[in-house]
Amino acid sequence: MSQPPLSDAARTGHSPFAGEKARALIPQARLAGPMPWVLAIMVALTVLAAGAGLSLGNLAGDARSELSGGVTVQILDADPRSRAEQAQAAQAVLQGMDMVAQSRIVPQEELDRLIEPWLGSAGDAETVPVPALIDVRLGGKATPQAIEALADALAGTAPDARIDAQSSWLQPVFSALRSLQYLALALVLLLAVTSAAAVFLAARSALGNNRATIEIVHLLGGTDGQIAQLFQRAVLVDSILGGAAGLVLGLAAVLALGYQFAALDSGMIASAGLDWVDWIVIALIPVFGVLLAVATARFTVLAAVRKML
Repeated sequence: MSQPPLSDAARTGHSPFAGEKARALIPQARLAGPMPWVLAIMVALTVLAAGAGLSLGNLAGDARSELSGGVTVQILDADPRSRAEQAQAAQAVLQGMDMVAQSRIVPQEELDRLIEPWLGSAGDAETVPVPALIDVRLGGKATPQAIEALADALAGTAPDARIDAQSSWLQPVFSALRSLQYLALALVLLLAVTSAAAVFLAARSALGNNRATIEIVHLLGGTDGQIAQLFQRAVLVDSILGGAAGLVLGLAAVLALGYQFAALDSGMIASAGLDWVDWIVIALIPVFGVLLAVATARFTVLAAVRKML
C-alpha cells in the first residue's frame, strides 16, 4: 500500500502541530523523572568544588602578598651574650638601610612560646640554644638580590647571621595549595561533562519512548527543529529547577564549611574567605549548567531525529 502524499505543511516545513498541539502529542515529564535531581546534585557538587578552589586561591594569594617582602634574620651563635650583641648590631644596620621598611627583634618570651609545643617549657638556653630572630619587612619583594644585599651589609657586624626569605619556607605549602586548586578545577570540568552525559542519556531515553509519536508529528509536517524545541523546553524547566536546588544545597555546604574554618580563629584561614567576585562566579554556575543542559539536549535530539527519520 502506498503512503499518502505529504501535506502542504510537510512540503513547506511548517507544522500545524507546533506549539500547544505538539506539546500535547509528546507528553513532557519533568519532576516525575530523575533529571532535575541529577542536575541538582551535579550543581551542588560543582558549587562546592568551585568554592573550595576559589578559597584556596584567595588563601595562597594573600599569603604570597603578605610574605613577599618578609625576611627572617637568625643569629646562630651558641653563646647567649654574643648572640644578643650580634642581634643588636644587626638591628642597627637594618634600620639604617633604605631597602628595609621595618625590622624588629623577636623577644625571647615570644620565641619560648613558639618552641614550647615541641620542646615544652624548658626554654633553657644552655640546653637548647635558640637563635635570635629579627623579623624584617622590605620595601619590595624578597628577591635573591635583596637577600644577598642584606647578607653583605650584615657580614661585618653579625657574622653568624643567616638570612631567609619567609616565602621560601612556605613553598611546599604553596605547591600543595596549587595542586588542590587544579584538583578543584578538574572536578568542575568532570562534573560538567557528567551533567552533559546525563542530559544526553535522558534525551535519548525520551526520544526512544516517544519514537512513534515523533514519526507521526514529522510525517504531518513537524520539522526537526520544532521537535527538538519541545524536548529543549522540557530540559530547560528541569535544569532550572535542578540548578536552583543545587545552588541552595551547594551554598549551604560552602557556608557551613566556612563557619567551621572560621571557628579556628586563624589569620591564615581568615584570608581564605570569598569576596564578592567569587560569589558572583558561584552564582553563575547554575546558569552555565542550564545553558549546557539545553544545548546538549538540542544537539542530541537533532542528531537522533535525523537518523531516526
